[in-house]
Amino acid sequence: MAKNIEPNLKLISGYLKLEKSANFVIPNYQRGYSWNITQCDKLWQDIEAFIESSGKDEYFFGTIIVDCSEDNKFSLIDGQQRTTTFFLLLKAILINILRVLKSIPHDEASEALEEGLKENRNKIIGILYKADVEDRTEILNDWEKAKGIIILENKSINELYDDEVQKIIEARNFEVAEQNVRKIPRKQKDNKYTNQFRNFKYFYYKLKDKSDPQLNRFANVFLEKCQIIEIRSWQIEQAITMFNSLNSTGMPLSDADIISAQLYSNAGNNKEEFIKQWKDINKLASELNTQKVVDIDAILMQFMYINRAYQKEYLKNNSVDVTVPGLRRYYTDIRKELLDEPLVLCNKLMKIAQTWEEIKDFPIVKLLMKFNENVNLYLSGYFYRYETTEITEENLLDVCECLLRLFTILELVDAGYSSKNFKTFLFGENIKLVDKNISVCNIKKDFNEHICNNWTEESIAEAISEYDKNILVYLNEYLYAKSKDSKFDFTENVNIEHIMPASGHDIITIRQDAGIADKDEFDNIVNKIGNKILLEEDINKSIGREWFKTKTQSSIKDKSGYKDSRYAIALHLTKYPTKYLKTTWGKDDIATATGKATKRIVEFIFQKES
Repeated sequence: MAKNIEPNLKLISGYLKLEKSANFVIPNYQRGYSWNITQCDKLWQDIEAFIESSGKDEYFFGTIIVDCSEDNKFSLIDGQQRTTTFFLLLKAILINILRVLKSIPHDEASEALEEGLKENRNKIIGILYKADVEDRTEILNDWEKAKGIIILENKSINELYDDEVQKIIEARNFEVAEQNVRKIPRKQKDNKYTNQFRNFKYFYYKLKDKSDPQLNRFANVFLEKCQIIEIRSWQIEQAITMFNSLNSTGMPLSDADIISAQLYSNAGNNKEEFIKQWKDINKLASELNTQKVVDIDAILMQFMYINRAYQKEYLKNNSVDVTVPGLRRYYTDIRKELLDEPLVLCNKLMKIAQTWEEIKDFPIVKLLMKFNENVNLYLSGYFYRYETTEITEENLLDVCECLLRLFTILELVDAGYSSKNFKTFLFGENIKLVDKNISVCNIKKDFNEHICNNWTEESIAEAISEYDKNILVYLNEYLYAKSKDSKFDFTENVNIEHIMPASGHDIITIRQDAGIADKDEFDNIVNKIGNKILLEEDINKSIGREWFKTKTQSSIKDKSGYKDSRYAIALHLTKYPTKYLKTTWGKDDIATATGKATKRIVEFIFQKES
């Protein structure tokens, strides 16, 4: 009779030590490796506290569930985060032991320490490379023998870096590991590394800071005092159920993890094709997430909004129900039929991801995304009506501007997104946004009527005149550039420049020149929209808190200023002193500029019917 469940209390070293023909497997349906320094630091502190307590009992690291239904394959149902981290920690210990053994004195005083370090070295080599005595000798003499030995096979469709742990384990030393691992594009410093390498690096330097006896003691405790309960199961049909319900790490499964697991389960004979598609989606979503556009959960959310709008699920008796089900419930319960065709759903999700990749650098899209994260839910509904190859900034412009007008009002009024004038209206309008048979003119008409019926030009103008935050500075620049038929775009590191400096050691003199004696009045005026412009970071740093005359100069060629900017308002200000015979920028100038910005934005929001 086949075994069902077999629990065993094991030392971590015993749990990780496998026969040569066996290896751990991270199954297709598992999440990617998500532990970061926070979780690794917690593990480290737990071990350190246990060492300092000089406890005689073993330290317990929880339960790990393993599917053993396939010969010599130990599939990690619950515990892959910890198991992966244990291997990274072991490798960091081994590299430090090898480093210390090169320099330790071969004398009587160091003999016991040297023997202890060698014993721990041998145990770890035995685990990481499934090595017996003969194998171990070969590896120590020729490190190439350590390569190609698979102990952890990562098949997860959610893992973007499935060979990263293998690269680290195969490396002779830390420097080789750092050279061989992945570097994430457009990331700086440690952020350019994967979680796997960052965690390994964290352990490596923590151990490197220890004295030789402390390193040996840490290795002893981790190998001989730390335990887990390993539960082995021989019934693979329980795997998905256990994966969904068991989570002893304290890191809840994401909605994407659960949904992808169910999709994998439903893929049948198309599992290989599904795995490829899901990995492609996940990779693109991860790249978009590094650019703060969307992640995989956001893509799933956007498709839920699209599908609900297309099916008119929330339109009941001509009224709009704005209740939003959780992602997990929607895909696995309310519309579980979506998961019955994994490849069809993957194509739809990929279409959303690919469209974001196409439009993310459109200036109007970048501007819109500055306002509110909920914008994406409705913009994706509109662009979904197009094929990715049909998308242009021109055919998105009108709808982007409609959304921009409404979310500008949200920025100005004392109301939240969930109020009826925003969320309820947008839910209803989303039914039209996803329908390719509804014209953009029809959508613009709805926005115009909704805005004019619920707000007045006077109330919005008053709110803009009192506005002291920064988002509308981007909108003001966009509208000014548009009025001059100038190019508009901005980079992530663009600065908000105060034309009249808001702080600095000369602030009292600045206030006097501006004709503002009262500090509170100055703080109020200096933060108005008329005193703020977009400016390149390097130019802003160059001019610092210079006077207006210096900022706007055009005769000194070796000093940066507004003349070197590509932003339309900054360039316009270089002509301002000449036009008005002024060398200062004061209270009246800010009031004038604020008035012009207010008029510009109000006219944009309350567009007249053409």
